[in-house]
Amino acid sequence: MSRIMGLDFGSKTVGVAISDPLFITAQGKEIIRRERENKLRQTLARIEELIQEYEVSEIVLGCPKNMDGSEGERVEKTKAFKEDLERRTGLTVNLWDERLTTVAADKYMMEAGIRRENRKDYVDEIAAVFILQGYLDSRS
Repeated sequence: MSRIMGLDFGSKTVGVAISDPLFITAQGKEIIRRERENKLRQTLARIEELIQEYEVSEIVLGCPKNMDGSEGERVEKTKAFKEDLERRTGLTVNLWDERLTTVAADKYMMEAGIRRENRKDYVDEIAAVFILQGYLDSRS
């Protein structure tokens, strides 16, 4: 049973979500943290472990375009990360417009009653869920 992985790539974290085997729902799994932005070896190794564990066949990576649709420095770093992922895993990595996912994740946490000072501990994982769920919904 293969699954799809959703990733929210940040400067020091990667939020991870995994689909159910029927590709209907996305569940948050974890946040991979790193000390420095360009130290990706352990991050990529952990993603590879999760790919094996959940039999992932495809990856969706949030692409942080600016609200006007233009691409800034974060998009360039995300595209470089996409290339690293494809090279390391051999899987297809689809970029997904994530412009409103962090806003949606913040709203979700507010409604769920997560205290403001604790939200940063969850935002990347929840954003990954929104990225993956948006992609899954677009396929049906």
